[in-house]
Amino acid sequence: MFKTFRKALEIEEIRKRLLFTLLMMVIVRIGCQIPTPGINPAAVTSWFEQLALSNNTGFNFFNTITGSSFSTMSIFALSISPYITSSIIVQLLTIAIPKLEELSKEGEEGRKTINKITRYLTIALALIQSTSMAIGFGSNYLTNYTWYNVIIIGVVMTAGSAFLMWIGEQITDRGLGNGISVILLINILSSLPNDFRTMYTTFIQGKDLWLGILIAIVILALIFALVVFVVYLQDGERKVPVQYAQRMSGRKLVGGQASHIPVKVNTAGVIPVIFASSLLSMPAIIAGFLGVNTSAPTTTGGHIIKGLSQSSWFNFSSGEWYYTFGVLIYIGLLIFFAYFYTSITFNPMEVANNLKKQGGFVPGIRPGKPTSEYIEKILNKIIIIGAFGLLIIAIIPIVLTGITGVGSSLCFFGTSLIIIVGVIIETLKQAESMMVVRNYKGFLDE
Repeated sequence: MFKTFRKALEIEEIRKRLLFTLLMMVIVRIGCQIPTPGINPAAVTSWFEQLALSNNTGFNFFNTITGSSFSTMSIFALSISPYITSSIIVQLLTIAIPKLEELSKEGEEGRKTINKITRYLTIALALIQSTSMAIGFGSNYLTNYTWYNVIIIGVVMTAGSAFLMWIGEQITDRGLGNGISVILLINILSSLPNDFRTMYTTFIQGKDLWLGILIAIVILALIFALVVFVVYLQDGERKVPVQYAQRMSGRKLVGGQASHIPVKVNTAGVIPVIFASSLLSMPAIIAGFLGVNTSAPTTTGGHIIKGLSQSSWFNFSSGEWYYTFGVLIYIGLLIFFAYFYTSITFNPMEVANNLKKQGGFVPGIRPGKPTSEYIEKILNKIIIIGAFGLLIIAIIPIVLTGITGVGSSLCFFGTSLIIIVGVIIETLKQAESMMVVRNYKGFLDE
């Protein structure tokens, strides 16, 4: 890996893209430190500290993916969450509305139109969220509770979210990796020092020297095992064999070679985890703003919201095992988004038609619709394996949280770990593919 990285840096185009990505990362982190005008930072920070202490995992997860800018109410407090939400809505509407479905099949122009709709919806959602937050804060957390201040806060936070969306698109076009994923990555990694300090104070501080070393080794071994599992899950694929028929091209007989169609085990990547976690975290975040007591609920609504919170799923110490119904909802959402996102990004019928046009076929399967059905059958089996692989990685730290009281919000466990490893692997693969293309170009130029 390091050898590949060193070779990549020797290529000017990749080097420029990497420097551009790093510059955008710095801008993102600077923006996360700039406070939103009109908000009382001390009062908001104190309130969020109490919310974190109540083990509101919805807030903890959201705060992690925003790089702690949510707890400080910076100009990037909403981060790219409105964009993620609007992407979910637009993709769901693509199935429900025939016009959007047609656009998704029109190639590059159709995707541009759908992206434009997603951007407009992102702005609308960001404006609604930021304005609602400003009104919800009221005189307790605003320096001056006036309509002017509410409008200023709404406009500034919306502009911050739109700017992050633009940065993400710029990274995708001019940098390395998927821009939105890279922003998530840098925000999550920003909490790394604090997470190590949390682990140290919780498990090692005050312990005997050798016991502390043993605990540290166990923790590092667990993290290493999870990283290896994620890497294998992200790289795992099923190779569908393909044979190309021989045909005459001029006076030469071409074709006849064997190849394969790579079907990834985790076809949807980190998207199912992000979507499922985001949806489950929203009720708890909204409840926190409305002042609903979710740590010790007394109402039916409070119990439902607490049941959706990861901290209550396996809380063995307090006997709240009956809240594990939230796990079933999480499993259902994760599997749904795994199938849903794969159905959008991978079309078996299109693959089968392309094979037929190129004179390729799967041995033992007729070209056309039978090939499409065969690939779809394999895909359905693969998706469930990938979804449960993601589920294992996400559930292990939640179980540990129920036992120890710490773990699920740490960036080197669970959902955050999947995002970190997944984004790094995808970015390295993009750099590697650019190197391969450059080598082919150099060969052709000679």
